[in-house]
Amino acid sequence: MSSSQTTVRSFCWRKIVSGIALGATAIAQLSLSRPANAQSGAYCRASPDAIAQKELLRQRATNGDGDAKIEYQAFLKTQGDRLAQCRRQTWPRVQAIWLRLHPCDARPGELDKVLDHIVNKGYNEVYVEVFYDSRVLLPAADNPTPWISVVQSRGAENVDLLADAIQKGRQRGLKVYAWLFTMNFGYAYGVRPDRQNALARNGRGQDSTAIVPDGSQVFIDPYNRQAQIDYHHLLQSVLERRPDGVLFDYIRYPRGSGQGSVASNVRDLWIYGEASQQTLLQRAKNNQGRELIQRFLRQGRITSGDVSAVRRRYPGEGSPQWQNRRSSNLQSELWKLTVAHAAQGVLDFLKFSTNTIMRQNLPAGAVFFPGGNKPVGNSGFDSRLQPWDSFSPALEWHAMSYSICGNRADCIVAEVRRVLNRASAQTRVVPALAGAWGETFQNHIPLEQQMQALRQQLPQLQAVSHFAYSWQERESDRQRKFCEL
Repeated sequence: MSSSQTTVRSFCWRKIVSGIALGATAIAQLSLSRPANAQSGAYCRASPDAIAQKELLRQRATNGDGDAKIEYQAFLKTQGDRLAQCRRQTWPRVQAIWLRLHPCDARPGELDKVLDHIVNKGYNEVYVEVFYDSRVLLPAADNPTPWISVVQSRGAENVDLLADAIQKGRQRGLKVYAWLFTMNFGYAYGVRPDRQNALARNGRGQDSTAIVPDGSQVFIDPYNRQAQIDYHHLLQSVLERRPDGVLFDYIRYPRGSGQGSVASNVRDLWIYGEASQQTLLQRAKNNQGRELIQRFLRQGRITSGDVSAVRRRYPGEGSPQWQNRRSSNLQSELWKLTVAHAAQGVLDFLKFSTNTIMRQNLPAGAVFFPGGNKPVGNSGFDSRLQPWDSFSPALEWHAMSYSICGNRADCIVAEVRRVLNRASAQTRVVPALAGAWGETFQNHIPLEQQMQALRQQLPQLQAVSHFAYSWQERESDRQRKFCEL
């Protein structure tokens, strides 16, 4: 991808940075007179009898009972068909859940148990986390990436949890998406001596570990070719497992705390990596423009003396020029240019990534915070610089609608409505809700309450996802996370 040839297209803060170019039915109740393997109740949950019958068959099949294995597989197929029928008659048509797998899910029957729980709750899509925290859900014996495999146990080098999850999910009627971090490559990547040029840096010479409190997040320079190559190899490996779709998370820059959450000066922007700076300078249209951009990056501002100096140095050029310069206020225009350049890097890296997926005729989705594109004050911006309303309308828009507003869902609905208002008619908007069924968890009201508010106020939604399986099955998740394979 040649980012230097990309002209900056318009992005989310259009009213603030005007002209700057920058390169997501009522609840159906099924008859309780159906057989034990029927879905029943709101949101297509399985009946208690079906849950118990299936679990007994799973245990017997795991213990080597051949007849039980055949019966279990038939049960899964029947239940999957009934789930599909129920979801066609029930709002929302798609109910998805976010899932992180652990090494112990490679134990016999464990992944089956997890996926059975997901189907029991009425979910028909699952988003399996494939790349996170410098780890990939690829077999250690078949991992061509710079990141370590999730499963590291001796003797388990060929364990392929992603391929297994896709295959076992489909047996149950689930669509299985691969969910990946995108511009956050993880701490282990960031400390590699051979990858230092790939990291995003601000005007103080810092990488993201300096401002992310837990030090776990390391963001890359989206213009860097090595970062693009590394990510491409990861995507190719994921596609070999043939998921039903791919979701891209962390399509943004880091966000610090306090003043670090706002970008109000060019030095706050993550554009000081070598590749990013080179691409920015190529946006100049003459020598005067190039030198003023360099001075702006170095000094954080320009003075009338700077303007006079570059004009004397290049007297035949008239005035400094760069992409989409529109006014005589050079200080303001340079700020707009650098913000637009930073946001364009996000858009370019997302396009580079999603093109790989869409060439396979698979759905690709972008995961984002609805507030990640907001201006702050007179000239500042949310430091994540996440221009989601310029994401391709051909993508699925997965809006992380995690707001907390007491015991109400008004702020959640407002977040989702803001996204819907900016999405085109062709865009599949899939709000991601945070919480658990039947209880308030980490200040997030019960999922039932959130779902009811969306259904009443935004019934046009056809898909909703829930973060996360680990929140709904907390004890089970702890056991799976800390057991020995």
